[in-house]
This record gives sequence, C-alpha cells and structure tokens, in this order.
Amino acid sequence: MSSSDLYHTRKYLPELIELESIIEEGHQWIRADTIGLISTPHRRVPIYVLEMGSDVPNAPVLGLFGGVHGIERIGCQVILSFLRTLIARLKWDPWIHEQLAQVRLVIMPMVNPGGMWQNTRCNPNGVDLMRNAPISAMDRVPFLIGGQRISHHLPWYRGRRNHPMEAEAQALCDTVRSRLLTQSFSISLDCHSGFGAKDRIWFPYARTFKPIQDLDLAYRLKNLFSETYPQHNFYLFEPQSQSYTTHGDLWDYLYDENQDVHHKTFLPLTLEMGSWLWVKKNPRQLFSFFSLFNPVLPHRHSRILRRHNTLFEFLMSACRAHLNWTEQDNDSRQRTAKEALAYWYSDPA
Repeated sequence: MSSSDLYHTRKYLPELIELESIIEEGHQWIRADTIGLISTPHRRVPIYVLEMGSDVPNAPVLGLFGGVHGIERIGCQVILSFLRTLIARLKWDPWIHEQLAQVRLVIMPMVNPGGMWQNTRCNPNGVDLMRNAPISAMDRVPFLIGGQRISHHLPWYRGRRNHPMEAEAQALCDTVRSRLLTQSFSISLDCHSGFGAKDRIWFPYARTFKPIQDLDLAYRLKNLFSETYPQHNFYLFEPQSQSYTTHGDLWDYLYDENQDVHHKTFLPLTLEMGSWLWVKKNPRQLFSFFSLFNPVLPHRHSRILRRHNTLFEFLMSACRAHLNWTEQDNDSRQRTAKEALAYWYSDPA
C-alpha cells in the first residue's frame, strides 16, 4: 500500500482492496466469510471474517481485530501487513505450516468498514462501537470520552438506551462467541491507535478498577513476552482502567459473558498504538484529524507496519503452546495472582 493510499478517498477504500487481494492470493489457505454488509452513502461494504490454520474442533485460537474505529486505519493496516507476510511465508516456509497446523487464526481486519469509508471514528450511524455494549461502568468515567448518550453529533456516542447493538458490534460479538468462546483456549488482539506516546497492551477491565479473574494469566503472558523478547520493551501491559474507564466496552462485555456462561480460557487484549509520539516527531500532524491517529510520513508508516509482527507471531506461538506456560497447580497460581496484584494494583488484596 503506497503512502498516497493512506488518505481517505470516497472513490475507493484502499484497505478493502488490499484485503480482497490477500483473500484471492491466499485462497488455498484462507477460509473467508462475508458476515454482513454495511450501507454508506456510496456503496455497501462487506464485513469479512477470515480463518486460517487448524480445523481441529478444539484448536487454540488467536483472534485479530482491526478497524473498530474507522479513523484509526493503521490498526487495520498492521493486520493486513501481517496477513501479507503470512501468505508469502506459506509459499516456502514449512515452519509456518507446522505452526498453523496446531493453531487457528480468526481475523476481522475491518470491523467498521463504513466508518473507515467515511474516515470517522464512529460507524455510519454515529455510534462509537467500543462504547456500544449493553454494560455501564461500575466506577466513574471521564466526561464524554467514557461514553455518552447526549447526541450522535458528539464523539463517543454509545447509542440509544435499550436499543440493540449496532450491526458491526453485534458481528464482532457473534464472531467471538461462535469462533473463540467455543474453544478451550483463546486470545484476541484488537488493534487501535491514538492514546499516549507509548504502545500499550490493555486487558480488561475498562469499566472498573476491579481486577479480572484471569489476572494471573495476563501476568504470565506479560512475563513470557518480556523474557522471550527483552529488546521489545516498548509495550506497556496494563488493565485499561489504569489509563481511563469507559461505558460499553465490547471486550469487557465478552470477557464477563465468558466467565458467566462459557467458562473457557479467554484473554482479550487491545493493542493501543501510541500516536502522540508520531505527532511529537511531526507537529504538523496536529492540523489533521486523520494524522492524529495514523503515521503519515512514509518511512514512519513502514516502521509501524513491521513493528508489531513480532507481537503477532508471539501470540500465535503462545496460543499454540499454551499448555507449556499456563499449567500451574493451585499454590503456584495463587502466588502468581499475588504477584500480579502487587504489580498492577497499589492495594493488593
């Protein structure tokens, strides 16, 4: 994708063209479904779900999600770049075939294609999909940014009270329920941009300062990554609530549903790429809404596209070999949980 394609155009959607090109090139390895069509003033655009890898019924799953916020196009682009690399390696590399024989990828690169087409954070109905789940925060949220029902003309609009979720949010939830929460082990990674000057990897909760039940799992995954890739120390692993709290977070909603209904091991993560650093290095980006969320200079854009491949490959391996790092007896798990509380929470219980 050339640098000239980074900017929004109403004539075509570059990421959709790239995605459909990848599906065509990798058709022998990709199982692609169209699970919805979203209307825009110009055309109806599809929501794709791709699967790759193992079709064994209880295979561990890594889910990759992007484009939830239409303006944050880099989230979709890093997934497409990773997909392009996977397809290239499948043509010659037996190791990647062995990897995918034991793990399944479920990929929604463009959850909000209408918002991407219109270059807005929200979907075409003006709803912020990551504020749209039917749950409210247990703790105080920041004004507006935490989600609001005042007007769809203001950002972070949650949608009308007691109305069904938006089609795109429902499609994401249905995909997670049917393709991740049916498995004994799954991790999801939702790719965003725009907060802070450091790349963050968030896990629930966003709606409360209460620790999640699987805090020890998040802590072990964090340690596994830092021990395996000590030079990749630019990620900050943390509960999202330590940055800010929100209403209606889809991943909180799905995590709690899994705890209450499905009882599987499911850890939803969010990659929040810190775009403030891009703006700091190129202050002219302050004058463009698009540039607040996406790297504009070609060399920086290329760097971001390759920056997170190691994380994606690590998560594939962590899913595939999850029994090697998740199995602990009760005493060990309790010790890990106490360490995690001490690490992330100032008042360990």
